[in-house]
Amino acid sequence: MSDESVSAAAALGKSALFRAFSADARIAIERRGTVVKLAPEQRLFNKGDPGDALYVVLEGEIEVGVGTQGGRHVRFAALGPGAVLGEMAVLDGGARSADAVASRRTRLLRIARDALLETLDGEPKALLTLAAELVGRLRKADAALESAVLLDLAAKLALLLLEESGKGQRLVQIPQGEMARRIAVSREKLNRKLGAWREEGLVDVSRAGVRVCDPCGLEALVQRQAEE
Repeated sequence: MSDESVSAAAALGKSALFRAFSADARIAIERRGTVVKLAPEQRLFNKGDPGDALYVVLEGEIEVGVGTQGGRHVRFAALGPGAVLGEMAVLDGGARSADAVASRRTRLLRIARDALLETLDGEPKALLTLAAELVGRLRKADAALESAVLLDLAAKLALLLLEESGKGQRLVQIPQGEMARRIAVSREKLNRKLGAWREEGLVDVSRAGVRVCDPCGLEALVQRQAEE
């Protein structure tokens, strides 16, 4: 078995969706899948493209989002190893509802819609899991759009830092230029806000990244903004 197939099997085992499949079904899906490799900033698909497949992230990261009429970019999610994207294509085969771009070197397993539908026929538990996954993604997309419309720079930055620091460590190592892009502000404005928060003791900024020193303080800031 190749290194790529070992990685694909491990990723399928991590995925909440594919854990709901039987072991035989996962093996069948893996065998029918093909590996796709992307360079940083390379697009996997654009909003409006045909929805002909589902993808499982094997390594790297895919950023999912859409552009607004005002020229801003709304980021829905950053999906790492084991994550699934393109679920809507499995259900209706319609056009993609968002853009998907690799934020770093990324490898995915592409599973054609027809192949997955054939497997789902004998996997009712997996079908329910897929439906739940779709609902969760829609809720996150709604929250991202609401944030883009209603929240100011401080609240958006606080949410980003809380989200990233909640992944097991308080040090957020995303470059500041990337942070600014994700919340659609200038690098200068982001730097000024981080500097102010550093003086207030909310964060510490170093070459290693941004360390969240007072998560409760950031959460309170977001809550105040939401209540205004």
